[in-house]
Amino acid sequence: MTRLLIIGSLEAELGQAARIATSRGARLRQADGVTSGLAMARSEGFDLILCDVVHDVGWLVAALAAERIACPVIACGRNADASAAVRAIQAGAKEFLPLPPDADLIAAMLQAAVGVADAPIHRDPAMAAVLRRAEGVARAEASVLITGESGTGKEVLARYIHQHSRRAQGPFVALNCAALPEALLESELFGHEKGAFSGAVAARRGKFEQADGGTLLLDEIGEMDPRLQAKILRALQEREIDRLGGTGPVKVDVRILAATNRDLAAEVAGGRFREDLFFRLNVVALRIPALRDRPDDILPIAEHFARRYAEANGLPHRRFAPAARAALLSHPWSGNVRELENTVHRAVLLAEGDEIGAEAVELHTPLPRTAGAGGAPLAAPAGPRPARAVGVAALVGRRMEEVERELIIETLTHCLGNRTRAAEILGISIRTLRNKLHEYRAAGAPVPVAPGQMPVAPFPYAAMG
Repeated sequence: MTRLLIIGSLEAELGQAARIATSRGARLRQADGVTSGLAMARSEGFDLILCDVVHDVGWLVAALAAERIACPVIACGRNADASAAVRAIQAGAKEFLPLPPDADLIAAMLQAAVGVADAPIHRDPAMAAVLRRAEGVARAEASVLITGESGTGKEVLARYIHQHSRRAQGPFVALNCAALPEALLESELFGHEKGAFSGAVAARRGKFEQADGGTLLLDEIGEMDPRLQAKILRALQEREIDRLGGTGPVKVDVRILAATNRDLAAEVAGGRFREDLFFRLNVVALRIPALRDRPDDILPIAEHFARRYAEANGLPHRRFAPAARAALLSHPWSGNVRELENTVHRAVLLAEGDEIGAEAVELHTPLPRTAGAGGAPLAAPAGPRPARAVGVAALVGRRMEEVERELIIETLTHCLGNRTRAAEILGISIRTLRNKLHEYRAAGAPVPVAPGQMPVAPFPYAAMG
């Protein structure tokens, strides 16, 4: 359920947008202005803020960033408000929603705010076995550790568990531990009191408190700093947290789901992850098989995305031609479902005629994969090396920093902007990659982003992918 804050009057067209959002399952709150909206964001927490351009959208965006509140803001107004829309986007609004509102566009925004909400699509027996086990543990209160390669759908499975649990009517809150720097991550998790740090002008609730009575997903938990791991362990054991700058503990009733593409047992052995936290999280383990290991799922998932992106782009739904289906089935899908989704989205836009032909299915040559979540080395794909591969001799005379930059950006381009996957291939942490990209962007170098993701702005909520 998306937690949506609308800032502005609910009369006329904005009220229509509110009714559409509510009908699509959003939990709605309303504020008359940006000051009261900011106060509500501190105390309640939202997945998305929709702000009328008659209000100071730029002030709201800057205030949220200053207080480390990671929530995207979408500006809205009539199509005639073109200059106001441009100003709002320049001030940091993620998107602009024209009024009168389009129901499908609002639904897409709500879905993007909380991630893909679809139930896992499956036909392969390997995935069916995972879902049966997930349903079996859903109604328990035990922590669940979900593992699998990047792009296999770990958050989708976590939502599925929540929806089948006794907490289904409570909130589902997800936080990507790799997407935020340590200082911001701590505030996002545990909240803070007024004056806890520079810019903390008022108290605010963190993700633990926002998920009270429901489920909290800690995605990419293998990237979490050991100091924060200790605080997570205490929250699990004592069912209470300490806000930054707080004077006493706050009780919370939260079920924890954790997800990672790393082998946490190997991380424990290497001293990079706390053993006691690993055992607390790993009460039940669910491993999602890679897409190449469940081939019967490829075509059903592809058809699903073809329908979705045809509708989203106002195009007719077209089936895959036999040659296109054969191409999809023969590809190794090193990026898993996420790579398949991007490929199908592109094919829907490029296709001509009554079917999606093989010429519209553009497949990338996979790079060698590093060790997977199971810890075993993964073999490099057979076949010729990518055309861009160069010999060592061609690098002589170039600066190390230049070669490193080209390697990182080329790898990120291959991964369609997916930072987690690129970090895996490069053998570096997501934090190191994020810092490198920040340097390149500051120097004016173009940095690829994932499809549907806004270019990173100098505010913490920009790193949502």
